[in-house]
Amino acid sequence: MTTENTYLAAVPEHHFVHRTGWLRAAVLGANDGLISTASLIVGVAAAGAGHHELLVAGTAGLMAGAMSMAAGEYVSVSSQADTEKADIEREARELALHPEEELRELALIYEGRGLTPELALQVAQQLTAHDALGAHIRDEIGISDALNAKPVEAAVTSAITFTVGAALPLAVVWFAPLTQVSDWVGVSTLAFLALLGAVGAHAGGSSLWLGAGRVTFWGVAAMFATAAVGTLFGQVAV
Repeated sequence: MTTENTYLAAVPEHHFVHRTGWLRAAVLGANDGLISTASLIVGVAAAGAGHHELLVAGTAGLMAGAMSMAAGEYVSVSSQADTEKADIEREARELALHPEEELRELALIYEGRGLTPELALQVAQQLTAHDALGAHIRDEIGISDALNAKPVEAAVTSAITFTVGAALPLAVVWFAPLTQVSDWVGVSTLAFLALLGAVGAHAGGSSLWLGAGRVTFWGVAAMFATAAVGTLFGQVAV
């Protein structure tokens, strides 16, 4: 074993890109569940609704949102998967019909990344001999196992995390005094959002403060907007 291989074995590197598929869906689902349900509750509360109405509205929002998130993620990621499949099939046909042209194309890709023309051709030849389609999928199309579309995983993850996120402000409504329900929901939701952003950032290996700050900002904006709408309609109804 060479010195370099010995070092790599002794000091393994940890990357986070393989988490992007489920992490994106999880953060999106939980964030949407928290913001949309809390904003709905704050808006309805601003219109003068009672505890029962708040719980009904929040529960309906939870159910509708979870199903919408699951359907939306499945459809959108399925479209991505269909596009990837079509590109892979097209590339397989090109390899079967024009192998020499595809070899030169692969060599040019490696040459553009900094290899000499001779070395780029050698690399392309060896990778083609090992797995031609895999090399083109990865280096020409840009599809990797870590980033390829997984519709079911995205749908299930989003639905579950949306439900968990939406359940938190609903639980606060259950225990909060009616006269202070907006304050309780608003403060607790911002705390939950900050925690969610920090956890998501930590799982992705990025800045905790940045992750917490951006989701909290949008949570504040959403709740202010719905509170204004609820207040307006409450005054009109009176």
